[in-house]
Amino acid sequence: MSLPCKNVKKQQSRYPILVFLLCISPWFFGNGCIGVNGQKKESNRKDYKEERLKMVQLLREYGIKDKKILAAMEKIRRHVYIPVQYRLMCDPYGDHPCSIGYGQTISQPYIVAYMTERMEVQPGEKVLEIGTGSGYQAAVLAELGAKISSVEIVRELADHAKEVLKQEGYPDVNVLYGDGYKGWPEFAPYDVIIVTCAPGDVPIKLIDQLKEKGRMILPLGKFSQRLVILRKKNSKIQIENDLSVSFVPMVHGKN
Repeated sequence: MSLPCKNVKKQQSRYPILVFLLCISPWFFGNGCIGVNGQKKESNRKDYKEERLKMVQLLREYGIKDKKILAAMEKIRRHVYIPVQYRLMCDPYGDHPCSIGYGQTISQPYIVAYMTERMEVQPGEKVLEIGTGSGYQAAVLAELGAKISSVEIVRELADHAKEVLKQEGYPDVNVLYGDGYKGWPEFAPYDVIIVTCAPGDVPIKLIDQLKEKGRMILPLGKFSQRLVILRKKNSKIQIENDLSVSFVPMVHGKN
């Protein structure tokens, strides 16, 4: 089965504390984090408010400044976006990925906050996300007041994201099971496109669906990868190189 998309690590040199955590692959996380004596620990906690506060404080220390993003991530119950069978296998509020099944992870909080902050998402803007995964990134964008359309290549994850987003108060987020290379032309053009998987080249159909003066962020490259930020101006694309990263490759659907 082809691997869909989800990021697993970010640049190591800027934040040495994260070096070990960010070098973990989704295949490792697919087995979950095992508790004391090799047992998968259970917990009856339902809120995790203190853990969210600690997570947000860490994001501040790492340089995230946007108060709306920090408030959104303090509010959103990250743990419920992890499918229940994986929820207690790993600390959902630690700054690292956690398994959501199918060889995929829920992205670390820092990379979610960083990519969102770089896009300067405004209320009412139309945002296309490629790689829905758990639905957590879509929830953060929706909490900022954006209109979200999100494409996921794994049907089971698309179904999961639809359900949890609705349960958590974001029923207006549109989730499509489909090929991210095709984007979602039904709701185009978009003010912002966020891609959470790495194509070898920028998908032309995504550029076509980007609004004039729109912006897109994505990891680019087959081997050595870097986040790039694209801006459309006068129908031309301006490219800014950003962090060195390592993401799971973006793949085409079967159809």
